[in-house]
Amino acid sequence: MSDSEQKLRQALMRIAEVAQAAADTGRYIDENDRTHTETARRTDNHAGGKNTHCSIKQLPGRLVEKAAKTATSMNPLNRVNFGPIGAVARDLVLSPAAISVLVSKYWGPQQRKLTVSFLDGGPSDLRRRIVQHMNAWSQTAGISFVETRGVGKVRISRNQAGYWSYLGTDILHIPSNRPTLNLQGFTMNTEDGEFHRVVRHEAGHTLGFPHEHMREELVALIDPQKAYDFFLRTQGWTREMVDQQVLTPLSQDSIMGTPPDQDSIMCYQLPGSITKDGRPIRGGLDINSTDYAFAGQVYPKVPSESAPSIQAPMGLADEWSPSEDVEVDEELVP
Repeated sequence: MSDSEQKLRQALMRIAEVAQAAADTGRYIDENDRTHTETARRTDNHAGGKNTHCSIKQLPGRLVEKAAKTATSMNPLNRVNFGPIGAVARDLVLSPAAISVLVSKYWGPQQRKLTVSFLDGGPSDLRRRIVQHMNAWSQTAGISFVETRGVGKVRISRNQAGYWSYLGTDILHIPSNRPTLNLQGFTMNTEDGEFHRVVRHEAGHTLGFPHEHMREELVALIDPQKAYDFFLRTQGWTREMVDQQVLTPLSQDSIMGTPPDQDSIMCYQLPGSITKDGRPIRGGLDINSTDYAFAGQVYPKVPSESAPSIQAPMGLADEWSPSEDVEVDEELVP
C-alpha cells in the first residue's frame, strides 16, 4: 500500500470513529469542522468586522444515516465509491454512520428549482435581493432558487447567531419550522459586498459545496503557534480548539474537484499574521470562474450522468426533538 493510500486509510478510520461517536451520542465531536469567525475570515487589512461565525450545520447524529440514504437516492453519484477514497474504503468495514459522513450532498444533475421562504418575514425588496444573489450560481448551474409564499425547502432566518447553512440535501431533514440557512442581521442597509461574499457563500453550502480552505495545501500554509496566539487573543480559543477548528485538514481528496483555489467564494480569508510566510490566504469575495465552472459540472444546464462527486466535510451538529424528525419521500422531492 502506498503512503497516500495509508494516509487515506488512517483518515477514513478516524472519520469512522467520529461518525460512530455521533451515532452513539447524537452529536458530533468533529476534528474536521472549519468554523471560522469573521475576524479570521478577513485579512489583516480588513480586520475589525463582525465577530460572526460561518459554519456548515450538521444534522443530529440519529439522522446522519437517513440523510446519507436520501442523498444517494436523489443522486447516486453521492455514494462513497468515488476517487481514491473508494479504492481504499473497499478494504474497510465501515459502520453506516461512518459511510453517512463520507457521502456528498449534491442534489443531482437534473434541472431543479429549490423553493425559498423567510421565517422572519422581512421587506419584499430585501427578500428579492437575497434570492437574486443566491441565484448568481444559476449563471452556469442548472439549479436555481425561487421564493414561495408557502414553506420553502430552503428556509432563511436573519435572527439567529452567525452565518450558516446545512449542506445540500441535508436540508430535507430539517423540521419545517426551523431555518436551513441563517444571515444574521442582514438588511437593505447591509453593504452590497456582503451580499456577494456571504449570501452567495451560504447558497453554495445549500448547493452542497463545502469549505475550500479545508484543503490540506492551504492548512499547510498556517503557522500553528501564530494561529494559537491569534485565536486565543481574538476568540479565546484553547490550543485544542485551534487544532480542531483550524489546523486539522481533510484528506487530499478533491473537495472542489480542482487544485486548491484561494479565490473561491467557498474559501475564507485568513490573516497573514497566522501564516508561515506572512501572506494572507486571500479568500473569495465573490463566485469566481473556477466556482462557476465547477457548479456547471455538478449541476449541468443540460442534464448529464457524469457530474463529479466530491467528499463533503463534517460540521457542527444541531439538535431537536426526535418527534420533529422529517421523513423524506425522495419521489416527492421536486
